[in-house]
Amino acid sequence: MRTTIIKKTLRVPASDGAPGDGAAVARQLDAALISSGFKASRDLLEHVGGLAEAEDFAAETVRAVKELIGARGQHNPYFKEFPHNVPDTLAFWWECLRDALEQGIEPTNNLLDLPKYGRVQHSYEEMLRAHDELIPSLKDRITVVHLGGTLEEEVRRLFEELATSPIPLAENDRVLLGELAVLCVDAEVVVPVRENRAILNTARLVAQRPLRGIDTVTDVLRLAAEASGGDVTLKEPTRFRSFRRPERRALLGALNEVAESKFGDVNVNREAWKRLGERLHPHEYPFERAQDVFAVARGEKVARSFAGQVELAFVENDVERAIGILAKAPGMLLRQLDRLLRHGAENLAEHVEAAVPEVSSRVLISVLEHLSNRTTPDTARVFASRARRVWIADDDREPLEPKAVEAIVKVVENELIRRLPEYSELIVDDEVLDVVVPVSGTEEGFGVLPRGSKLWFGGDVLRFFVHWRQQAKRTDYDLSAVLLNENFEYQGQVSWTNLKQAGAYYSGDLTDASDGATEFIDLHRDAMRAKYVVPQVNIYSGEGFDDVAESMFGFMSRDLDQMGKPFEPSTVRARSSMRGKGKVALPVMFEREGDSWFGTWLHLYLRGTSWGNRVEENRDVVKLIAAAALRRKYFTVARVRDLFARKGSTMDAAVIRIGLTQDETGTVTTVAELGKLLSD
Repeated sequence: MRTTIIKKTLRVPASDGAPGDGAAVARQLDAALISSGFKASRDLLEHVGGLAEAEDFAAETVRAVKELIGARGQHNPYFKEFPHNVPDTLAFWWECLRDALEQGIEPTNNLLDLPKYGRVQHSYEEMLRAHDELIPSLKDRITVVHLGGTLEEEVRRLFEELATSPIPLAENDRVLLGELAVLCVDAEVVVPVRENRAILNTARLVAQRPLRGIDTVTDVLRLAAEASGGDVTLKEPTRFRSFRRPERRALLGALNEVAESKFGDVNVNREAWKRLGERLHPHEYPFERAQDVFAVARGEKVARSFAGQVELAFVENDVERAIGILAKAPGMLLRQLDRLLRHGAENLAEHVEAAVPEVSSRVLISVLEHLSNRTTPDTARVFASRARRVWIADDDREPLEPKAVEAIVKVVENELIRRLPEYSELIVDDEVLDVVVPVSGTEEGFGVLPRGSKLWFGGDVLRFFVHWRQQAKRTDYDLSAVLLNENFEYQGQVSWTNLKQAGAYYSGDLTDASDGATEFIDLHRDAMRAKYVVPQVNIYSGEGFDDVAESMFGFMSRDLDQMGKPFEPSTVRARSSMRGKGKVALPVMFEREGDSWFGTWLHLYLRGTSWGNRVEENRDVVKLIAAAALRRKYFTVARVRDLFARKGSTMDAAVIRIGLTQDETGTVTTVAELGKLLSD
């Protein structure tokens, strides 16, 4: 748990060890952190310097930050001198073929069968000797690691940060919240996100504590799914476990308290309710209303859902009736604005004004972003599910009328301005202006930003990498990149089928990851002709992203005169885990602009095929996604800054600073905390 807290918060829980002289260990800790691009805060160094036995404490801290940036293992490319002396593709393949013939092996038309292909031919130490030492630069990243409270205090603090999050958490954070909820089962917190409530109630259910915050039938279904080790979001089917008798009574009792007017929601997950009924045995308990819920699921009783009433009104083209129904559910009204506008609804801004005080900030932000992209036509619609699966469809919708959109936008923005905190001065770091305000959780990692966020960095060389370690069977991931010009026209690709092209170099194909495998691609800025580069990770064979022991994507930048080995921790700008159902990952895309690079986070997964995925087969889809990602208008920190300016400052209020990372003072509002600035 200590390691988890350090990786998640960059706060090191204080040690309760005996006092003593740990000054030498403190200096060693700082040096070790600096070599990985981190720096210990003054308080942390003083704390370590005052411990009698500080070695284990310091070692755990260094180990945690190295795991955070993916520097825990050895990253050994296939080509020992990469990016230098990368051979031509056909020449390399002929070399592998000649090696097989010299060993008396009958060659086949499958590269994977050749003994020299896909398997590193040198040791990690031999690779190190082929590279000069990294020359440190002032451009290298430095991230501060802070001293936290006691372990118990940090557990409670992290639990509260996750439980009270105003946006749905990513899967890794939901798992962590479940672990923390067991340790903080009696904590009193306000939990705005229903999925989080289900996670907390699962801990309370097992501990036989009263359940809290249940007021819909779906709350009970989420709880049962989470308690069964299933999907609390209800996107994937759950195999419900056998519940103990006290648990069955608690679940049915909570269900019995739900208002009958909300029974229509059962229809959305009818099959799941039937399966749950087989586990709960509702007929054995004196909860008549709970029994009615399962009767609705079986079709023995009729309960029209709220959404069903709305659909019926639209089918009958009765827009005014649809608005009247939606007015009772403000969140749904806001989500149906596009449809209402397309159906010719009049004076919609007045209904929105009445609804917005009851709607969460993340929904308001989503509405603003959606409407800002609907007044002009688009060639295609790019959809991304909460599981980050992407698909594309033609956009045959008529653009919305700008004046109607403007009236609604004004109402929603005024509500967000009302929610902003008072401030005497607002300081926004330039590097965070193009960061998208998160409305849902992002991938686990370091330096990871919400989809659509842009970040700037310098360096002659941009290097991105994939690292994976298989779990049960041989697994081959392939790092590739599509190269596009300024009009998003295809300019080529770099992959295992094309090792180098115009300033882009591939480190070599690895086809087995028993002990972990890493592939790199280098982009040399001044030698490149492409404007845009879209990296992708293709699953060629073996385990999926959700099945391997570990998988990550990251990127780093450096100048040519810095030298260094392929993986230098201090140059890592970001490292993201890869967990998704698709067979092709699109983590981020890059743009070359003068002496700089711009990265735009995508966090997307293509379906792909069961095996044999290659960059040549999906390049056209990637072109559409890249163009759509850059054309889209996002709700960024720059827009939040403008809303603050419209609100105006207050003499005696606090100074608010927004930045990417926390500083020594601990007063910065970071990306993860932006949602709370706009809290309901």
